[in-house]
Amino acid sequence: MAGDPYAALGVTKTATEAELKAAYRKIAKADHPDLNPDPRAAERFKAAAAAYDLLKDPVQRRRFDAGEIDEQGQERPQRRYYRDHAEAADNPYARSYGFDQDADMGDVFSDLFGRRGAGQEGFRQGGQPRDFYMRGQDHRFTLQVDFMTAAKGGKTRITLPDGNDLEVTIPKGAQDGQTIRLKDKGGPGFGKGGPGDAYLTLTVAPDPMFRREGNDIFLTLPISLSEAILGGKVATPTINGTVNLTIPKGATTGQKLRLRGRGIDGGDQQVELKVMMPPKVDPELEAFMESWRKSHDYDPRAGLKYGS
Repeated sequence: MAGDPYAALGVTKTATEAELKAAYRKIAKADHPDLNPDPRAAERFKAAAAAYDLLKDPVQRRRFDAGEIDEQGQERPQRRYYRDHAEAADNPYARSYGFDQDADMGDVFSDLFGRRGAGQEGFRQGGQPRDFYMRGQDHRFTLQVDFMTAAKGGKTRITLPDGNDLEVTIPKGAQDGQTIRLKDKGGPGFGKGGPGDAYLTLTVAPDPMFRREGNDIFLTLPISLSEAILGGKVATPTINGTVNLTIPKGATTGQKLRLRGRGIDGGDQQVELKVMMPPKVDPELEAFMESWRKSHDYDPRAGLKYGS
């Protein structure tokens, strides 16, 4: 991500955590690669995901706003650090470095890294070594996982930039936009500095059958005309397998039934019924309905008001 993360999400710097999340979800729904094939949409989604990953963490957001880190979460060079150290009154090495008030700190850094290898010792003064080290950069990636893996948890393999494969554990109930930290899997450090970390921002692919709100799972269940009228037990999919759901007599489209504890981590599964007509109305059914209507007809639109 390059540029302003607030602009990438379309919010102001005063946006609340809830507004950040809402903005990210809106962009994900519109520009996710699985939902929008436009390459420009993929770039917008990628930028928004990186921006949300940075700003949803209060500490990172504060440090970014303060200019301590950049939009990628990397430390910004503190240009006065070495000068302040050299000019300190109690620094016995101040004069040996040759820094003065007008020193060009860009040249200092260039000289430092140009003359010292990453694995060598740092400054020497009077034959005494001082170790130089710098922690490696953190790397950030976006990882798409399928709906069921996010809901139930599981493992997946990724390939890091160095070519190594790594098995990643996806926690049960992982959500869209959640970040997983892979300790020491970022860029290599300098000298005795350790490697950085890798951060995976998850995007959860939509499922053709289930959808999720919090820890609740939602499913639309088609039922036949006879099942709607007579009721009965109907095999119903859940994220953990098929269960028998009791359909009450006289069920109708839009009616909702609950399967307690069949969601994620104690959540429920909400089942919305959808009555389906038979693929063909045969003469026997037609004759029966003609006879039935003569003495049992009703108006399902009686409560509607037409006109002004």
